[in-house]
Amino acid sequence: MLERVGVKDIDALFSGIPSAHLLQEELDLEPALDEPRLMEHLTALSHRNAGARMLSFLGGGMYRHHVPPAVDQLLQRSEFYTAYTPYQAELSQGTLQAIFEFQTVVCELFGVDVANASMYDGASSVAEAVLMARRIKKGRSHVVVSDGLHPEYLDAVRTYIRGLDAGDCIAVVPLGSDGRTDWEAAAKLITDQTAAVVVGYPNFLGCVEELRLAKRVAESQGSLLITATAEPYALSMLEAPGVCGADICVGEGQALAVPPQYGGPGVGLFGASQTFVRQMPGRLVGRTVDADGEPGYVLTLSTREQHIRREKATSNICTNHGLIALAMGIRTAMLGKQGFIQAGERCMSASHYLRAGLEKLGGIELPYSAPVFNELVARFERVTASEVVARLAERDILAGIDLGRFRDEWRHDLLIAVTELHTREDLDRLLSALGG
Repeated sequence: MLERVGVKDIDALFSGIPSAHLLQEELDLEPALDEPRLMEHLTALSHRNAGARMLSFLGGGMYRHHVPPAVDQLLQRSEFYTAYTPYQAELSQGTLQAIFEFQTVVCELFGVDVANASMYDGASSVAEAVLMARRIKKGRSHVVVSDGLHPEYLDAVRTYIRGLDAGDCIAVVPLGSDGRTDWEAAAKLITDQTAAVVVGYPNFLGCVEELRLAKRVAESQGSLLITATAEPYALSMLEAPGVCGADICVGEGQALAVPPQYGGPGVGLFGASQTFVRQMPGRLVGRTVDADGEPGYVLTLSTREQHIRREKATSNICTNHGLIALAMGIRTAMLGKQGFIQAGERCMSASHYLRAGLEKLGGIELPYSAPVFNELVARFERVTASEVVARLAERDILAGIDLGRFRDEWRHDLLIAVTELHTREDLDRLLSALGG
């Protein structure tokens, strides 16, 4: 290689780098280990991860639900695990069928006509939904966003549209005293230039929004309603957003696919009315029949930069999160409709038990009265939430999310999430720790 490049030796290759910045001695690396010693070393390192063994009440967009080992076993089949994406689509019938089934699940969850093959995560789904609404409502660039939307989702929206408009075209609606969007305030912010209204369902504080009211307010100026669902298990108990009138329904599917793993990976869910299908981002798999009348799967729409003229593309999303989407399809097939409802009932029952227990503790207030699914806010009178998190971590409990990391006025607020995995004993242990 040096000969082909035209230099005498390796030193000549790097002659352009000042000698002060060149490594002059051998790298200080530990001696190589044989395989048994390496396995022991890795095991010892893994034992330093205390969080993996702690009782966790973390949520805020990533939730720990049961994912059967069978999901991983099926994902690790080589035809799924090694496939990147179906560029030669019709040769990838198994992958296409799996995506088609995933799309069907999303349609059933959201109560919509059509869903795409997935996005990167919940945040990118919300941002793409806003861009889609602006395309549908040509000439309108203004967007009204509930203050209950996940703060990181709102950050993603701002990032996506920052280079498209002069000035800030996002108006944020405050929350009412019950933790839900103040729709009277929203009505004053929505104009004939508003393309869409965006609301969390449930919202970031765990409160269940009134979607039919949201739809009426959005419709008053001809704006679209976008809902964002970070906890898909909530849809086992709540009415589907599409049924409530939402025009574009998006969310995060991680909870129905894989455990939380350092905050990812996730899988973005994206559904809408059939009317808007040609403005949807990403790709869409459809089912048809071949020349012999046999069923076959095809990429029906793929309106992205790599496939069509850039100015006609609806998105620069490169691919779907195929493996995680497959995991969600497998998991929901295992659950079935009845299992999904049963898991949701256990989540809601656990949250009601926790709420009742918190109400009995001194020094803790439950600031929001709106209905919740499996996540709620506890406000501490004498200490900050970060102090609570630190103290309970010493007792091997991840108490929840310190909301002060998002806003200073929330520094006394702790966001606590429970799922079907939490037993009565787990909840009592948390309540006992908080009471102390």
